[in-house]
Amino acid sequence: MKTAVVNAPFLGGRFSRTSRSPAILKSGTLYWPFWLAHGTGALEQAGFETLFLDCPAQGIGEDEMLRRVAEASPGLIAVDTSTAAIYSDLRLASALKSGNPGARVFLLGTHASALPEECLRLAPSLDGVVLGEYDRTLVELAQAVDGGGGFDAIPGLCLNRDMDFHRTPAREPIRDLDSLPFLADVYRRHLRPGDYFFAAARYPSVMTITSRGCPCRCSFCLWPQVLHRGLYRTRTPGHVAEEFLLFREYFPQIQEIVVEDDTFSADSRRVEAVADALIAAGNRLPWTANTRATITLEAMRKMKAAGCRLIIVGYESGSQEILDRVTKGTTIGQNLEFAERARRAGLLVHGCFMAGNPGETPETLEATLSMAMRLRPDTAQFFPIMAYPGTKIYDEYDRQGMLRTHDFRQWVTPEGLHDCVVDLPGLSSRDLVNWCDGARRRFYLRPSYLLYKGIQCLRHPLTEGRRTMKAFGTFRKHLFRNSGAARA
Repeated sequence: MKTAVVNAPFLGGRFSRTSRSPAILKSGTLYWPFWLAHGTGALEQAGFETLFLDCPAQGIGEDEMLRRVAEASPGLIAVDTSTAAIYSDLRLASALKSGNPGARVFLLGTHASALPEECLRLAPSLDGVVLGEYDRTLVELAQAVDGGGGFDAIPGLCLNRDMDFHRTPAREPIRDLDSLPFLADVYRRHLRPGDYFFAAARYPSVMTITSRGCPCRCSFCLWPQVLHRGLYRTRTPGHVAEEFLLFREYFPQIQEIVVEDDTFSADSRRVEAVADALIAAGNRLPWTANTRATITLEAMRKMKAAGCRLIIVGYESGSQEILDRVTKGTTIGQNLEFAERARRAGLLVHGCFMAGNPGETPETLEATLSMAMRLRPDTAQFFPIMAYPGTKIYDEYDRQGMLRTHDFRQWVTPEGLHDCVVDLPGLSSRDLVNWCDGARRRFYLRPSYLLYKGIQCLRHPLTEGRRTMKAFGTFRKHLFRNSGAARA
């Protein structure tokens, strides 16, 4: 039996479903679909021939998607979902069901996992939703479809029985991540590095993950709360190093590996162990990773020695009160010390900042921008709060009546860019979007920053210069545009 795993098109653009805030990104970034790739690899590992379509990356429109799936004649079709695209996702999943009447069609991903019954009510022809992590659930579903069996004994499902919804017992998350197929092998069979772009990395780059979940408890973070249920698990250092070597062997054109763990540096000792394994394996590819402000200097130095070029950190806010209210678990002092440690270790930093968390005021927003300039990251992003179903911050804002709408189309603009639907006391959603636009201009158009970037590009024209110019080519059209005013 054949199966199909589909990342559907949305708005005809490079919609990045695997991003923590799915949208068409102003920087041109398009994430690799690593969760879907793991699911695809699990199906193939179990012996099922699988059609894997990443429509946003491959430029596949709706008609071509429907045609290619129908030609494959799969018995099981899995369709990814995200909040902003959910109505389109449900429409296209229903079209896949209609075009393949003998197939079982299931939804995957964050939005469907958070609101499975609501999704199935809106798309009554679908067979169900796979809740949370779906690698092993997909395999058991495929085996049941192939053998003509039922689904009741398969954990991790919400089944549609003529609009009577039944949840099977929760599935225990995978503990042994080394048992999953290498993403490098799945990518090699199905995907092309040139189709993807990550603005903070050298082009072309590839993405992998070395852990699932996160031990931290940030109230806004999507993947740990919705897919991974807060359980933190890691791959062994040797397994990570082996995949780095496979990436280099399979894709000699790639210039960087992006480690897209929610928090690669949750344990500094493990970071050192992974770095040691990379050094021992002879890794020569630069890499980038998401870190936390608590990572030690020794771990940073080991990362640098192992080829790490840049680290990405969620600073979030310049207000300690706001950091505490979102249970970030870090302090302003730790953020400042982290930035200094990164400079001492010779690592570039991409800093992430948010607007619109609980307690936000015009004064805390100004403190955030001042902090961003004081921290002096190589690059920075300023996002309005994106509250997604299944997260604590969504529940908090929904309970307090601060969500402007429950029409999930409004989570992005008509062009697919990030938008905001949170109205705080004294700060509307438009105010938050406008602040982010202004903060971006004030950060990037400072004479001191332009001088810094100019010198960096002259010193490293083929690496940092090339990366900067490619990212700026897409980003510049948004830099002078006021998104909030356009939507007002």
